Amino acid sequence: MTAPAKRAHIVVVDDEPRIRNMLVHYFEDEGFRVGAVASAEQLRAYLRSEHPDIALLDLNLPDGDGLSLARELRALSDMGIIIVTGRADDVDRIVGLEVGADDYITKPFNLRELLARVKSLLRRLQPATQATVEPTGTPQLFDGWRLDRQQRRLFDPVDREVSLTTGEYDMLCVFIDNAGRVLTRDFLLDQTKGRTWEAYDRTIDTQISRLRRKIEDDVDHPLKIKSVRGVGYVFTAKVGAG
Repeated sequence: MTAPAKRAHIVVVDDEPRIRNMLVHYFEDEGFRVGAVASAEQLRAYLRSEHPDIALLDLNLPDGDGLSLARELRALSDMGIIIVTGRADDVDRIVGLEVGADDYITKPFNLRELLARVKSLLRRLQPATQATVEPTGTPQLFDGWRLDRQQRRLFDPVDREVSLTTGEYDMLCVFIDNAGRVLTRDFLLDQTKGRTWEAYDRTIDTQISRLRRKIEDDVDHPLKIKSVRGVGYVFTAKVGAG
């Protein structure tokens, strides 16, 4: 008998009881496991025993700013973060994505749209699936790293495997295939099927931030994936076969 699939786990972080209850009931009806907290401190306590896949995070909390909390969560975890807030200013949206949120949606929102964004993010967060065929291709090397594309596995310079999500793996493959070329966000969105994810390109910055944390020695001064101001990104590592 096939084991039941693991239910995706969401935690709602919002100090408005009406919003919390609405999201809990809606996502439970959609088959999710859902927790709910009303403050940053309650979330920290929740995370000591629970490991949600995604946090739906309001920015206006009674004991702190949600942007700072998003930054804290990103430093500690690879969980998905969707900011759900009444703050519609473009600066808040950009800063939210820059500090590590995966998506940003403003209140009032359409529940079906939020559900679609949650499902999209869950797909991107899935571990890159290992191929079932025997490896026949030559692994690709860059700065001592090794990417086995037949098996969808990445190894660091001391041969430790580094896990990648589907989104991170797809992004790395695009960079390797276009090493040395400056790539626009539009190109990266198209190549990683991002047009089916979001309506804006800041999601690319978040995905690259995630990938940098996996492959850069210093994420604040990246050497492999460099930003090109006003244009996009360039993968500067020399790619070879090994």
